[in-house]
Amino acid sequence: MMIILYVLGAIILALLVSYFVLPKALYDLMTALLRLRGGMRLKKIRVGDNIWPYLEGGRRDGVPIILLHGFGGDKDNWSIYAPHITKHHRVIAPDLPGFGENDRSLDRDYDVATQAHRLNAFLDAMNINKCHIGGNSMGGFIALQFALEYPQKISSLTLFNNAGVVGENKSELQVAAEKGENVLALESLSDVDRLMSFVAYKPVAMPKNFKKLFYAEAAEHRDLLDKIFWQIAGSGINHPLNDRLSEVTAPSLIIWGRHDRLIDVSCVDVLDQGLKNSEAVILEETGHIPMIEKPKDTASAQLAFLAKH
Repeated sequence: MMIILYVLGAIILALLVSYFVLPKALYDLMTALLRLRGGMRLKKIRVGDNIWPYLEGGRRDGVPIILLHGFGGDKDNWSIYAPHITKHHRVIAPDLPGFGENDRSLDRDYDVATQAHRLNAFLDAMNINKCHIGGNSMGGFIALQFALEYPQKISSLTLFNNAGVVGENKSELQVAAEKGENVLALESLSDVDRLMSFVAYKPVAMPKNFKKLFYAEAAEHRDLLDKIFWQIAGSGINHPLNDRLSEVTAPSLIIWGRHDRLIDVSCVDVLDQGLKNSEAVILEETGHIPMIEKPKDTASAQLAFLAKH
């Protein structure tokens, strides 16, 4: 018993020291443990002139599921979600260009059509000719664009609070963007709490040293993030895909958080009526990131949908 107590004490002390002295190392360890829990492994592949990092896990057989993160996110946005999916499917979650560990050059374009073409090149490099594809927010916009441009490669489409369409009611983000304001920009450390509350219905408190890491990363790429935001938001507001939804041939699942402040839940009706073969699930007490806020409920909806297709 005494040995166990000493070991536990040493572990707790090491964690405390890591948090205060090496918070990045502790954060990376926690990220690695989340990946391990979902059976996801970090891999990299060359796509043209760039290296794409991605997480992959789950079964090796069957049609893979490609999951695309949203604006300001990265491949690990799916690490909490993965354990509920990898038991049944092969899952691949890449860092999209402009985010995470992918190329973050300021002199490139990151509009939705360009990102969809880059995604196609990634799938070609992976020798994936057919996939289920899903995306959250910006990633959902790219997935929808991809479904329009490469219908032969899509087995199904899952949209998690996707951008790219406008509903009957304007969201807080849309109202601000029309005034020229980027409400996702971080101008100070205190903005991290504001952003978390804006994105999630019931945000989990983030330790201060982790908030500093989050803010530092955003500050380092502030100009790039601002450029991408206006390319994505400008396209989604000024040139939405509402009138092209009927062109999507793949069966589609729409998953939405009832209390999304970034993209209004009224978009669900637009999508469900516009897509030829669709079904919709609205989760209560959920914001913009259902796969993080309610991973089990979200996965149950997607698994039931995939079982049909």
